[in-house]
Amino acid sequence: MVTDNFNAIFEEIYKQPAQAMSSAPGRVNLIGEFTDYNNGFVLPCALEFCTRILYRKRNDNKVVVHSLHYPGESDEFFLDQEIARGESQWGNYIRAVAFVLKRQGHQLSGVDLLIDSNVPQGSGLSSSAALEVAVGGVFNQACQLNLSNEAIAVLGQEAENDFMDCQCGIMDQLVSANGEKAHALLIDCQSLATEAVSIPDDLSIVIVNSNYPRKLVDSEYNQRRIDCEKAAEKMSVATLRDADLAMLNNARSAMTENEYKRAHHVITENTRVLDATQALKNNDMQALRALMTASHISLRDDFEVTIPETDGLVEICQTALGTKGAVRMTGGGFGGAIVCLCRQADIDKIKDAVTAQYFARFNINASIYVGKAGNGLQVTEL
Repeated sequence: MVTDNFNAIFEEIYKQPAQAMSSAPGRVNLIGEFTDYNNGFVLPCALEFCTRILYRKRNDNKVVVHSLHYPGESDEFFLDQEIARGESQWGNYIRAVAFVLKRQGHQLSGVDLLIDSNVPQGSGLSSSAALEVAVGGVFNQACQLNLSNEAIAVLGQEAENDFMDCQCGIMDQLVSANGEKAHALLIDCQSLATEAVSIPDDLSIVIVNSNYPRKLVDSEYNQRRIDCEKAAEKMSVATLRDADLAMLNNARSAMTENEYKRAHHVITENTRVLDATQALKNNDMQALRALMTASHISLRDDFEVTIPETDGLVEICQTALGTKGAVRMTGGGFGGAIVCLCRQADIDKIKDAVTAQYFARFNINASIYVGKAGNGLQVTEL
């Protein structure tokens, strides 16, 4: 639950009431992993888990930040000075968004912020993108920047890439900004065109977090991005979006094994995303199951980002659901979560199987979330 006495706590800290609230959701990616920074297709949905920020404009250039999740810890910086990283990891995301807004030439004014979130951290549900988009919403409203939600998403991605040094694509921020209740969002990461795809009423989204302690894996992600870029270069295309399997096989001898495998995943995953979009529209569980299974195998064998724990969870849930559900790893990998699409009546099969088998096999307890597709960025005056 997001804290109920949120406003009262803001007033207690800052001695004045908040003026408005910016809220942005986490997301789960149904299919389309590592295709976004290759200008491909993705099919995520925003979740009802969200990050909320209460704010009040100040009369100076100071940004002061408190978070309900880190009591006693705060961050502050000045907008009229060079913005560099601070000691607070979560505070750095606010600095990152302010940094890219300033770089674009926007005039910013100081704000007092209080953050609360029920997006599970470290579970691959994009708590960082939710925070970036919510902060973008704060500055957009407080400083009357008149930015579109899409522009806020792009700024969030730039904050991640250029300030936080994580080379993510646009998916997480764009679905957090533009998500639509009860819909997934097909995103063309080349044009940023989106199509809302209705999720059938009887289809539930179950997220199982492996709770495997993620190590620092930014270098692994960044290396895979480099492999994808080199593979595209060797096929004489701008990005892997413009490549097909025939081109890949023709250029295979010029590639390292890893370049070939990473490109093979991306090219085949793009096709799977478009096929899965159609399957979702048709409420075709058999097609979704085959496509999500193939996606997981590709992430395991070609992109090599799964671990025994997430492979084990996929196997446990696939066995429990049989033909009645679709399961795969979701998010960046090296830990994190898996996603299951199933009917409401079959949710307990997942819960029972995970409870009975996961700890016994891996000595870690999994966390299970039953999610619904929620709205994107919302800013409300109080």
